[in-house]
Amino acid sequence: MPTLQRRHFVTTLAGAAAAVALPQWAHAQAAYPNKPVRVIVPFAAGGTTDVVARLIMQKVGELMKASFVIENKGGANGMIGTGEVARAAADGYTLLFNTAGAQTLSPVIYKAPYEAATSFAPVACICNVGFVVIVRKDLPVKNMAELIALAQKTDKPLSVSSGSSMINLITEQFKHVIKAPHVINAQYKGTSLQMQAVASGEVDFSFDSFAAVELIKSGRVRALAVILPQRAESFPDVPTFKELGIKDMEFNSWAGLLAPKGTPKDIVTALAQNVEKVMQMPDVLAKLKTYDYVPVKSTPEEFTKQIQAETERWKKVVKDTGFKIE
Repeated sequence: MPTLQRRHFVTTLAGAAAAVALPQWAHAQAAYPNKPVRVIVPFAAGGTTDVVARLIMQKVGELMKASFVIENKGGANGMIGTGEVARAAADGYTLLFNTAGAQTLSPVIYKAPYEAATSFAPVACICNVGFVVIVRKDLPVKNMAELIALAQKTDKPLSVSSGSSMINLITEQFKHVIKAPHVINAQYKGTSLQMQAVASGEVDFSFDSFAAVELIKSGRVRALAVILPQRAESFPDVPTFKELGIKDMEFNSWAGLLAPKGTPKDIVTALAQNVEKVMQMPDVLAKLKTYDYVPVKSTPEEFTKQIQAETERWKKVVKDTGFKIE
């Protein structure tokens, strides 16, 4: 065989051998996704996180020409579903649509079956979710300054409702910041019951994650301030904590997409790029606006750093407030 032909034959043979030797995921990765993708939402169906997850992942599926199937795996403050994804195969076919509470707070205050950052390959933070301080309609205060002054009185302690671990801890931090440890932090099973407690007059105020928008608009509760970088579009007359000079209360939740640790970088990048495209669609932005969800643009690397920073922040808040799970 002539030398040139022999070289061509050897090169072709080596290339074929290399293709056979490629790991199995590499072949699948080239066509990702080539089968339905499970997207676990670690909360019950019908909640805002579930609704937003279905909206975003349907659009991602349309762009990637694949089916992204939402599975609700609620329970244990989001730890059941989140833990399932942490244990899943890192092949891109099991993803997690999570919130800050289950992702960064639960591992700090509970014995969670996962680590906030190191058990996952973060894909994209999709939107931020702030909080609004609501008070019962007949509470004799007109603004946050008057609420704080009333809360600091010890003769008749105010009561506040908490329906999640995150809101519970934010409430304890508020008590710590305004030096009102005697305020009664009443626990409720869910944020819906938490805000209804304010509307019915069972408690005096609460930190609500914008689930009470209709209650505010109907006048059943009143909004005094929001914890957001800017005023909420739903309530442009309601000031932010920053405007009011209330420090050490820079909290927000978020919704984001994650994959199991070890998921190939090309798959994570492809998902992130398509999420970014979805977050530029006018109909998606309009829907998020109805929930006062603030769209966020982030890379996988930025999202990873955000999760790490938040975890450390929660550790500090837990230490400063002496917070303990009863």
